Amino acid sequence: MTAIGEGHHKKITAATLLVALGIIYGDIGTSPLYVLKAIIEHRQISEELVYGGISLVFWTLVFQTSIKYIWLTLQADNQGEGGIFSLYALVKRYGKGLVIPTILGATTLLADGIITPPISISSAVEGLRMVPFLDHLPTVPIVIIILSVLFFFQRFGTEKVGKFFGPAMVIWFLMLLILGINQIILHPNIFKALSPVYGYHLLTHYHHGFWILGAVFLCTTGAEALYSDLGHCGIGNIRITWFFVKTCLVINYLGQAAWLMNQSDLLLHGRNPFFEVMPHWFLLPGIFIATMAAIIASQALITGSFTLINEAMNLNFWPRVGVRQPSESKGQIFIPSVNTMLWIGCIMIVLYFKNSAHMEAAYGLAITLTMLVTTFLLSFFLFYKLKWNKVIVAAFVTVFLSIEITFFIANIKKFPDGGFITLIISGIYFFIMFSVFSGRKISNRFTKFVDIKKYEDILSELSEDDSIPKFSTHLIYMTKANSHHQIEEKIMKSILAKKPKRADVYWFLHINRTNQPYTLDYEVFELLNDKIFKININIGFRVIPKTEVYFKKIIQKLVENKELNLHIRPDGSTKYNPEPDFKFVVIERFLSVENEFTLKDGVILNTFFFLKRISLSDAKFFGLEKSDVEVENIPLVYQPIAVPELNRINQRD
Repeated sequence: MTAIGEGHHKKITAATLLVALGIIYGDIGTSPLYVLKAIIEHRQISEELVYGGISLVFWTLVFQTSIKYIWLTLQADNQGEGGIFSLYALVKRYGKGLVIPTILGATTLLADGIITPPISISSAVEGLRMVPFLDHLPTVPIVIIILSVLFFFQRFGTEKVGKFFGPAMVIWFLMLLILGINQIILHPNIFKALSPVYGYHLLTHYHHGFWILGAVFLCTTGAEALYSDLGHCGIGNIRITWFFVKTCLVINYLGQAAWLMNQSDLLLHGRNPFFEVMPHWFLLPGIFIATMAAIIASQALITGSFTLINEAMNLNFWPRVGVRQPSESKGQIFIPSVNTMLWIGCIMIVLYFKNSAHMEAAYGLAITLTMLVTTFLLSFFLFYKLKWNKVIVAAFVTVFLSIEITFFIANIKKFPDGGFITLIISGIYFFIMFSVFSGRKISNRFTKFVDIKKYEDILSELSEDDSIPKFSTHLIYMTKANSHHQIEEKIMKSILAKKPKRADVYWFLHINRTNQPYTLDYEVFELLNDKIFKININIGFRVIPKTEVYFKKIIQKLVENKELNLHIRPDGSTKYNPEPDFKFVVIERFLSVENEFTLKDGVILNTFFFLKRISLSDAKFFGLEKSDVEVENIPLVYQPIAVPELNRINQRD
């Protein structure tokens, strides 16, 4: 077996550029649907407001998206893969306190992802109210239907329809470009708004100008998704397509601003400059294209959530849940429990806020925390991996933390308007991840390892002892021991129990989760001639493990190559059944009643073991066939209770 990654850099062709447009720009690409509307909503239209708002949007895209993410963060690729967990895997050995920030960044990204599909699709569908005979159309049911259909079809994968995403997004961005140009022609002076002077003046002189940053920030909320989807497209394809995407976005923002400069009063409630710039004859086609772009944006967020949770599971941050691969495409996974969770979350967001204007008021608060975490982790990458000078790294951190803290403060105003919802969701996710990580860490602390060599003689004797019924020809134990000559003490106790487990061959199988995304290779160690073997299988953190398939394949190769004398010994097959005789033993812990906890440890461990009970078993998670597995349960005694003194009252004379 070899690594299954596709290399760090993908080729740049017309096809790969088209794929990049279809996969990664949905979130940031649909922001023109609501950014200008959020900036102008309920405010008097003026040159100071419009020019200042556009200036802030443009320079936010320059600093946050172009410089921080497109230029800097994309360099932090882990064998071509991106995202906050990939970044954590790259730098985790350089700092002890990186776990909590990483969990915080991942959970806020997941939480804010719940509001992205509703706000994108709602903003697009609400364009129907611009059509005269549909001006009182209730949009909430339509949005719920679209979201429900979208989540329902996740189980079938997007391989077949994914080929249309690229062309659809090209049409979308060209539409943005053309609509923007049509309005700029009528007001060419709008290009002056690109000067940073207007943005500075808005922040310092406009009444409550600082709080407008909460709406401005919406233009870059999809920047984190650019990094998360690095593995699907490659850094070269993203950087080239970003030039086209950014041009279309900026021109469209300028076009909407140019239209606004021809208005003289408050923007009427419910009117959206994005749809106002469309010719009336183009409204229905434009709304249809916008809805398609919003659906593609939502698909990207859903797929990204699946990937994020899968990585979290493999890095021991999330309970083990079922993962399916609906197609043969690399990275195409479907997680039913996450799909249901996201669907319920999105529907509740739609029912609670009812329209996109209310969603805008809550959107963006959580994602600022994700960006702050990315900046923090990225500083470790720049210093330790790219070997940047300390002063330069400090300057980078100062600039971007200042920008993001400013955005975070501006977004705090959204807390009572619904921002609390995403923070509550983030808090729930955080509690789950922290409990799983800490609980597993505590459980591992009570794992004792022993040297297999001390048990070689007794295992050899047991293997030849015909007075003991044979448990299996090949007996395989899953072990956490990295060293090839160590195993857990509990495994030896299991083998040498009151009813010893006799086998012809003892195998100790260790799954090593690597910091690389798509590693898949193995090592075989013969510890005692034809009796005891240790296998280490190295699996990347994005690979769905299929341990039994891997093990049988390894044995097949060893037999074919006539290694370890396995080809000349019986494998347990008979004339009645040609299948080899394998038996996997998985040892799982449960929380003993003989424990007395502090409040913190009690909450963490009880939560951990509760989640463990309702999630996938180790056997299912590692890809073992139920018929070939025996599960043994042993208690975890963390803090033994103090046994009181018992007094006997019926003593004999």
